[in-house]
Amino acid sequence: MSEAISKTDVAVESIPPMGVKMISREFKKDKLALFSLALLVIILLTVFIGALVVNQADIMKVSILDKYAEPGTYSLTKDMTFLLGADEGGRDVLGQLIIGARNSIMIGFAITIITSVIGVGLGIAAGYYGGIVDNILMRIVDFVMILPIQMIIIVFVTIIPRYNVWSFIFIMSGFYWVGKARLFRSKTLSEGRRDYVSASKTLGTSDFKIMFREIMPNLSSLIITNLTMNFASNIGIETTLTFLGFGLPSDVPSLGTLIAYAANGDVLSNKLWVWLPASILILVMMLSINYVGQALKRSADARQRLG
Repeated sequence: MSEAISKTDVAVESIPPMGVKMISREFKKDKLALFSLALLVIILLTVFIGALVVNQADIMKVSILDKYAEPGTYSLTKDMTFLLGADEGGRDVLGQLIIGARNSIMIGFAITIITSVIGVGLGIAAGYYGGIVDNILMRIVDFVMILPIQMIIIVFVTIIPRYNVWSFIFIMSGFYWVGKARLFRSKTLSEGRRDYVSASKTLGTSDFKIMFREIMPNLSSLIITNLTMNFASNIGIETTLTFLGFGLPSDVPSLGTLIAYAANGDVLSNKLWVWLPASILILVMMLSINYVGQALKRSADARQRLG
């Protein structure tokens, strides 16, 4: 009887933890990742809840009398206190920081999801089918990759009428899926030679199920890493283009707009409250996303090893 119980215990212990338990265990082991996750959640909640409270029209209203008001200054014109000061147009930096962070995060997230769906799907299909399908898709990828993408994005931003946030998202998504497609195509080529794929084909399993229910879960570690790093980089790309004047429209708050004030030497040296909060927020978000992504990758690796 005791021998049967001990065998049952061994069997129970050998069962791999569920995905949530595995992730939870990984975060408990890595205190820096846990702190980064908590910090990221606080930032997201603050930004998105704050954006519901802040009125964008009031924030973007120009008040020349409050030009470069220092933090803590009370504005008679707007009947409010500038907690983080005001910019060149007398606009509240804190309000722009909240709305700008929300816009940057939403843009980065939307571009990441769209490009991942397209890139991962086409990459797996190209690697799985090979032959003419692979040749056609990879030639398209090669063509897009040799284009001066940032210059083309700037041209589209300039010529599109009624340009808005969604226009920017779709323009960016139209070019930044190609790297993912090439990466996942190469991984699928090696994964497609494994025994479980051959066995599934022999059993008559449909190609769609083999690609997205058998091969794709085995690429989960790579997908998580790619999603995480691309989310951070897409936020950075949006901020950079806005900093250069080719990102979001001028009437839409952005972290890049606030950082762009640092191009003025006087602002860079003497009016730190205008650009420094946005710079620090971007740095903290990038680092937090990176540490969280590393923890998620390790948990995905561990789950794949355990089966």
